[in-house]
Parts: sequence; C-alpha cells; structure tokens
Amino acid sequence: MLDSSHLKVLSNKIDKYNKMNLGHFPTPLEPLERLSDWLDGPAVYVKRDDASGLGQGGNKIRPLEFLAPDALDSGANVLVTAGVIQSNSVRQVAATAAKVGIDCHFAMITDRVDKVDTDYNHTGNIFLDQLYGATFEEISVNEDKDVVLEYISTRLKQQGKSPYIVPYGCANLLGAIGYLNAALEIAEQIITQQLHITHLIHASGTGGTQAGLIVGFALLNLPIKVIGIDIDADEKGVRCRVTKILTELADEVGLELEGLKQKIIIEPNFSAGAYGQADEKTVEAITVSAKLEALTLDPVYSGKGVAGLIGLTRNGYFKKSDSVIFLHTGGVPAIYAYRSLFGY
Repeated sequence: MLDSSHLKVLSNKIDKYNKMNLGHFPTPLEPLERLSDWLDGPAVYVKRDDASGLGQGGNKIRPLEFLAPDALDSGANVLVTAGVIQSNSVRQVAATAAKVGIDCHFAMITDRVDKVDTDYNHTGNIFLDQLYGATFEEISVNEDKDVVLEYISTRLKQQGKSPYIVPYGCANLLGAIGYLNAALEIAEQIITQQLHITHLIHASGTGGTQAGLIVGFALLNLPIKVIGIDIDADEKGVRCRVTKILTELADEVGLELEGLKQKIIIEPNFSAGAYGQADEKTVEAITVSAKLEALTLDPVYSGKGVAGLIGLTRNGYFKKSDSVIFLHTGGVPAIYAYRSLFGY
C-alpha cells in the first residue's frame, strides 16, 4: 500500500541530486474515456509527458533536469549528443542548451531509417534542432556512438571549448533519476485522483524511462507493472539497456537487484519490424487516438506504445477491472516527416 512515508523516502533520494526546473511539471494524468470505451477493456489514462513544455516537450526533459545542472557545474559550454535525423532526444537536448545559454552539437545518424518521406531530412525534429541553434555532423549507424562522442568531445576541447556528453537517449544513471521523479509524481496524482492503477505501458528503447519507473514504483511499494513496448525490433537489446540502468539505480538507492530484474517486461510484437518504421498497427493506433481523444502520437515511439496497448487488450492481457496508464513520451514533431503513412 502507498502511504506518505514511501513518498518521503523517494523524495529524499531524489533531493540528493542537483535539479534544474526545465519542464512544465507535473504533467497531466487524464482519463481516456472514449478510447477506453472503444477498447472495451481496462480503464485507460494518459500521462502527458508529451506536454512537458520545453522544446515541444517529451520524456527527455525529465532526465535533462538533472543532466543540465551537472553539465553547467562542470563548466560546460556545449552539449554533445547523438541521434537519428528525426531524434526526439536530440531536439530536447538542443532546446535545453538554448534555454540555459550554451551550444549544442550532435552526431546525426543519417542511415538508420530507410523508406522515408521525401522531406524526412528537412522537417519535424531536424528543423527544430537547427531552429534552436544546434549544429551537427553526419555519421553512420555502423559507427560506435560512444567512440564518436568521445572523438567530438576531444576535438572541441582542442578548439578551446568545454563539452559535456549527453548520452544517447539521455540514458544513464543520472538521467534515469528523472523517471524516479516521474514515479513520485504519478503516485501523488494517484492519491489525489483516488485511482487504483495496475499497469503502465510506454514505448521503450534506450531504457532510462522504464528503469526509472520500475525502481521508483518499487521504492513506493506500488505494484504497478511497467510494460515497455519494444520500438527497436530488438527485444534483447532493449532488455539489456533497461537492465544496465536498472542495475545502477538499484545500487544507488539500495534495492535488491534480482527482484527488480524480474519486473522488466518487454513486449516485442508491436515494433513494426524496425526502428523508425510503422505498420498497420502503428497507423491504427495513431489514427484512433487522434479521432477519439485528439491525442497526437508519432510513428516511431508513442504510436507503437498505443499499438501495444490496443494489441494486448485484444489478446486478453488486461482484465476489465484493470486500470492502465499510457505514458505518452512525446515525439509529436516527427509525425510531420511521415505524412505518406496517412495518405497525404
């Protein structure tokens, strides 16, 4: 059972870290009544981390509230990161750099996603990256991102700059503290709204969001099952990334690791077969969410998350008595690069 002592324990652990207020938090937790009726399954709620504010919002603002002050404390004047052309993470790093008054330079992976629209390279996230003042250099998906980031960092130092590497997807121990904070926020909303939540489902890729939520709910003694929908068509890789950060978090907060590892749920059947690609399930999820709830999803992440919610409901995974939170991790700007999926 959740009580105030659990909230205090988690709050105290989060307060050990230097945090900068960048987003519009708490993000809303809202019922999706029309979608729930259409599903004819569990009651569905949405946690609107797409509405986190800075730089068109998204789930990376939470990690960046901890990574940005660490960067500034180190004396950094440029954030260095990596991502694909339509990377949501890069957009949020670029927005953060603009907000705090430093530069952003990123390694742009140009060959990870194929079968793209003609303006994929110019609209959506990449347009916003440049609008926020970020610069980039092109790399291949076959290059080791960590090696590339270290190389770029070394080169910038030789130019007299002070770089700070933001890991791919903002996914490391410090970034994951942002989703300990999200777990605390969700718990407080559950109490206020008098909800009994059984599951939380979200798009999972680099692992920090899922690891942070699992550990946060464990510290709160909340028996909410966190379901990560694999968006990479790489169940083993996603599980490995979640496990790595989960291991570091468990050690950091003093929880037993094996019990936490058993809580990792990766659902592999809604990835559309490749990162950055969409299928009929993805398109259905985006279309239904838009027409029933005016909820805008993207084909790379959140669309696959709701496709998983729909598919699991149809497969009988949830009981009628369950209550499920869909964590909307953002990514909405990317939809403009995928217009052909919808016949436009």
